[in-house]
Amino acid sequence: MKKILIGAGALVLVVAIGAGLYFKREIERASFAATLFSGAEQYENFANIANMFPVATMSTSRTPFQFEEGEKIQLPESFEYNGKSVQTADFLAETDTGALLVIENGKVRYEDYWLSGGRDVQWMSMSVAKSFISASVGIAVEEGLIRTIEEPVTDYVPSLAGSAYDGVRIKDILQMSSGARWNEDYSDPDSDINRFGQILALGGSLDAFAAPLEREREPGTYNHYNSTDTQVLGMLLTASTGRTVTDYMEEKLWHPLGMEANGYWIIDDQNMEMVFGGLNATARDYAKLGELYRLGGNWNGTQIVSADWVKSSVTPDAPHLLPETKIAAGDPFPVGYGYQWWVPASTEGEYAAIGVYNQFIFVNPTRGTVIVKLSANSDYATSLDESAYREMETIEFFRAVIAALD
Repeated sequence: MKKILIGAGALVLVVAIGAGLYFKREIERASFAATLFSGAEQYENFANIANMFPVATMSTSRTPFQFEEGEKIQLPESFEYNGKSVQTADFLAETDTGALLVIENGKVRYEDYWLSGGRDVQWMSMSVAKSFISASVGIAVEEGLIRTIEEPVTDYVPSLAGSAYDGVRIKDILQMSSGARWNEDYSDPDSDINRFGQILALGGSLDAFAAPLEREREPGTYNHYNSTDTQVLGMLLTASTGRTVTDYMEEKLWHPLGMEANGYWIIDDQNMEMVFGGLNATARDYAKLGELYRLGGNWNGTQIVSADWVKSSVTPDAPHLLPETKIAAGDPFPVGYGYQWWVPASTEGEYAAIGVYNQFIFVNPTRGTVIVKLSANSDYATSLDESAYREMETIEFFRAVIAALD
């Protein structure tokens, strides 16, 4: 009897500890969601997402690829932005930079880590994840699992019938031109994007969030940034491949690129990936997507993503997607848009995957360069002024770094 009581006591203790850990994680998740865009420091959170949220894992490649080491450079002491000189050290500190990696022609020319960053640290992607989803859609098209992006998404995801996405071309969704009514104002606690993100803290279905959205504009006529568009692409991938996003991407992209570390997707209560911003990877593994695109989708002789898809992804092909249109309209972020890739006005073919808090994969194919910057800019979206976002400033910083490679 004594042994039974001891065993029962141990079981109660284990259950209590387990419950304590469960509720600790729940509290951490809720606290994280509540402090986003509030000015609170986030670098410890961004480096520890897999310990805070339920995740699905893409395993390290069995044949990990390592970039060659090149001659190291010193960063420029300063760079010009808006007619003023900005000190590089101040800029990196003020944007809470966790990682900065510069690859030129496949060789590492600069690499450093700060705060909670590190070469082996998986950092939260935010919307950089969108460009990984675009690549995966391109692979599914090439494999014939998606017949054409001219088709309506509801041909594959009938649950969206009657929503803003009913009859909308897959291409329009890729180009953030779905026409759905949406508020992506991170500084507004009641905005659609913040309510969307609360699902991860409070529970619920990310996919279900798309169904009630209403149409505001004619699809394919206006570029309106909408993270639900990307979540719908995740639904498309799941429906067309018959597999989870994690499983499909692991086989088709993660392993072929020789990723050196596990990648983690945040998942919701239905085990659906937060494809609009929930990827977690190391700086070097993020850089591999940029390098793949710089090389036209070909990796060590294997065409992972078709060259046509890569070109179309980073080429705005309608007036409402062009950076010049946004510049003329006085847009505070005058950058064009492709298939989930940003395209700055440039004579050198620049494009970038960009996430809030200043996450970047920046590619300059003319100069053979890929730059990754992982950050936790605590001032991000605390006001509507560009000084609280600093994306355009970051692009100018990258241009100065590339100039220093000469």
